[in-house]
Formats: sequence, structure tokens, C-alpha cells
Amino acid sequence: MNVAEIITDKRDGKILDADRIQWLIEAYSKDEVPDYQMAAFSMAVYFQGMDLDETVALTKAMVESGDQMTWSNDNTRVDKHSTGGVGDKISIVLAPLLAAADVDVPMISGRGLGITGGTLDKLESIKGFRCEMTADEFRYAVNASGCAIVSASDNLAVADKKLYALRDVTGTVPSVPLITGSILSKKLAAGLDALVLDVKWGTGAFMKSIDEARVLAKSIVDVGNKLGTKTTAIISDMNQPLGNMVGNAVEINESIDVLKGHGPEDVVELTLELGAEILLLCGRVPDLESGKQKLSSLLKFGDAMKKFEQMVKVQDGNLSAKRPIAAQTTIRATETGFVNRINSDRIGLAIVEMGGGRKQMGDTIDHGVGVEMLVKLGDEVEKGQPLAYIFCGESASGLPSELVAASFGISPAKEDVANLIVERVRI
Repeated sequence: MNVAEIITDKRDGKILDADRIQWLIEAYSKDEVPDYQMAAFSMAVYFQGMDLDETVALTKAMVESGDQMTWSNDNTRVDKHSTGGVGDKISIVLAPLLAAADVDVPMISGRGLGITGGTLDKLESIKGFRCEMTADEFRYAVNASGCAIVSASDNLAVADKKLYALRDVTGTVPSVPLITGSILSKKLAAGLDALVLDVKWGTGAFMKSIDEARVLAKSIVDVGNKLGTKTTAIISDMNQPLGNMVGNAVEINESIDVLKGHGPEDVVELTLELGAEILLLCGRVPDLESGKQKLSSLLKFGDAMKKFEQMVKVQDGNLSAKRPIAAQTTIRATETGFVNRINSDRIGLAIVEMGGGRKQMGDTIDHGVGVEMLVKLGDEVEKGQPLAYIFCGESASGLPSELVAASFGISPAKEDVANLIVERVRI
């Protein structure tokens, strides 16, 4: 086949058949197609898009470009994926919670880049916790504790590893077909029976509007189901950080609070909603309410925490080791009124500036820095009242403090606050 003709056809808005897409992705993963041609193809897709059949073919080819996990038992295997947000620690709670509900969770997760924190970075604030595992080690960990959270191996979804790095430097990241293929290729290669998506919109999300979130959610749900994995999505609000803590060690501590039956209401609510969706997809419960009640009991009575402890131990982590938190600086309200704005992206930027996130791949993470949010949207505050604590010692002065302080907007009148769960997207 001719790569230039494929690029030209997509540039001109033509529909590509599955064989041509399969050939292109396979050849690219084997280094038989150069980056400059794949960059041109990605730009053509960015402008012309892909229909459902093309996106299915693209995703299938990306899954098949690397190893695919096989399992020796008939257990139900599930996973969850978030499009990324500030303070989003749901995976850390949900994986052991679902394992306690007797489904296996082979969770392949990622690291943070930009304003969104990475689940793996957070888990590595637990002393000794190992995210890098071979396929055999991954299987053992899941079989031993019912869940494991690891990074994608070098042999999994090979085309995605190459293509994502290319998209990141060619301005083609925000393409729904390419995002769909990237997300699903890693997840479906793990051999899942069911998958739930948390598609976020707002100031702390990549999708800044609900309409953008809807388009992406529908694409992923449609393609996942077409490829044989029961898939559903929740669109959730990210116009303020999720929970109270933002960072790495501080989010692990907050996750443990939730696993012990406590923790912030919004974290608990979203965890239960996503978990209930999975149990319903698997036929483990008759309806969402039954699923939420079952999962709530597993949190309350400590079953989920026990699974988390097992997972950490299997992945060589030491929960009893101290997780140092940096010294504290206080951000105070400059006027009296109601909190009507929290720019989550500025909170995320402050974490990056303090060393808790990456400005570029390869940066070392400071697990001890973070922000504790003391107010939520709609709260009434008095002038001088603490709004947030910054954990960064003396270095919190300057830009990090300015970013956190500037994230809050206070007005005389209380404004309506959006619901955390916006809507569900199913086939």
C-alpha cells in the first residue's frame, strides 16, 4: 500500500477502509512508516475526523500492535479510566473497592503531565511501591489481591506509545478519534470485560465544555462496545478540585481516609457512582442504587481497605512508612462573600511549580508538596478566613501562592453550583 495515498485520501475527507488503517498502524509500529508521514496522517485526521467504523478500525489496530494480556481464570475483569483532573484520586480508591466486590481490576494507569496529576506518581509516594511490572508479575499481582495498578509495559499498545509522543509535539492531541484509540488501546489490551469512563469537563479538565465531553464520551463508549468490551461513561464536573487534597502523598492520605469509610463527600460520591456502573455492566447488581449500597458497605466495614493493603504489599509498598508532607503556608480570603469561582487549572499549575508535577517528561516528582482546599464552590467566607493550605515550605511564597490565591473568586451573592455528576453516556 501507499502511505502518501492514505494521507491524501484522509486529507480530502475520504473514508478509509479497515484494511488500509490496519496496514498503516502495523507498519508504523514496526518503524516501516516514518514519523513525518504519520504526523501528516494525524493532522489529516485532526481536521477531517473519522467515522465510527474508521475509529473502531484504528483502535483495533492499535490494540493489536502489541501484546495482549491473557488470563488463566474466568474471573470478570474490569477497569476505569479518567480523562484527567485536579485532585482526581478515584482510581486509588475504586480499584481495591471493586476487588472487594469480587471482580478483578487489572488497572493500567499513567503519570501526570501538565495540570493533571498521575495515579502512578501518587502511588509512588508510598515507600517502595512498584508500578513497573512484567506481564507475569502483573498477572500474579491481580490474582493475589484482586487488583493491581501499573504502568503500561513497553510491549503493550506499541503504536500508541509512538503515536502519542508524536501527537504531543505536532499539535494533534485534541482529536477525538485519536484520543479514543489511545485510551482504549491500552485498556482493551489488558483483556477487560467491562470499562467505565470518567470524562471530565471544566477549568481543571482538558475538555473545557460539556459538549466536548459528550462527543468524546460517546466515541469511547461506542468504540469500546463495538470491540466487545462493555463500556459506559459518566461526565463529571471539574470546575473545582475533587476532594480536599491536591498533590501526591496528600492524595494518598485522603484516599486512605475514603477507604476507611471517611473522606470528602464528592470523592465518595463519584467513587460509588463509577463503581456501581461497573457492577451493573457486569450483571452483579440489578440497578445502580443496589450497586452503590453494596460498595458503600464495603467501604464502611473495611473490606476495601484490606484489599488496598494487599495490593500495596504485593507491589512492594510499605504503607506504615511515613510519607513526609512539606511545611504549611495559608492562603486567606481578601474579602467577605461567597466562593463563586475556583480555577482548578491554577491549583494544578501551582502543584507543578512546587515540583509535585512535571513540566516535561523525565522531571523528578516531589511527593511531599500539595494543596489542601478548605472551601468549595458556594461556601460563604469572611475576610481573612483561610481558603487553602499550601504544603511547600518557604518555596510556597511567590508564584505557587499567587496561583492558588488567584484561583478563588468571591462575590456578594451566592451562585448556583453545578452537580458533580452531569450525565451518563451508554449505548
